[in-house]
Amino acid sequence: MFARRLDECCAIDVKEAQSGDMLLAGRALISPGNRHMRVKRMPLGNVVVLSDDPRVNGHRPSVDILFRSVAQEFGSTAIALLMTGMGDDGADAMGAVKAAGGLTIAQSEDSCVVFGMPKAAIDKGHATRVVPLDALANTLQVQCGAAERARAVKV
Repeated sequence: MFARRLDECCAIDVKEAQSGDMLLAGRALISPGNRHMRVKRMPLGNVVVLSDDPRVNGHRPSVDILFRSVAQEFGSTAIALLMTGMGDDGADAMGAVKAAGGLTIAQSEDSCVVFGMPKAAIDKGHATRVVPLDALANTLQVQCGAAERARAVKV
């Protein structure tokens, strides 16, 4: 229901992820309840892999699981973003994305309903940028556009 609601009000497509879903520009995939989500680079395209592995820090799905796979599979081209939320899930693995050379972004305190997750990443030094909610979409578009232009120059 959450993915369906977001799909109705967002400019991009939003859907609940299924194992094997392709990672596509212009589409957001939401992890199903009680399933971990990872990403995997494959010869024919990048895909989502869901699992029922044990909870991580009490969470399933866990952002730490997702971000670690993003860091491993995409390295310096990865982007990790932590938005409003309770606790510290994702903060440690955001450090893995940063260590791999990826961009790490935390939502600013003044624009969060609950500042727990972004604050944890900021406090640990894992957020390279802190951005208010109303600037997040533009920040991502600019970053992704710059990455796309850089790839085009290499071709």
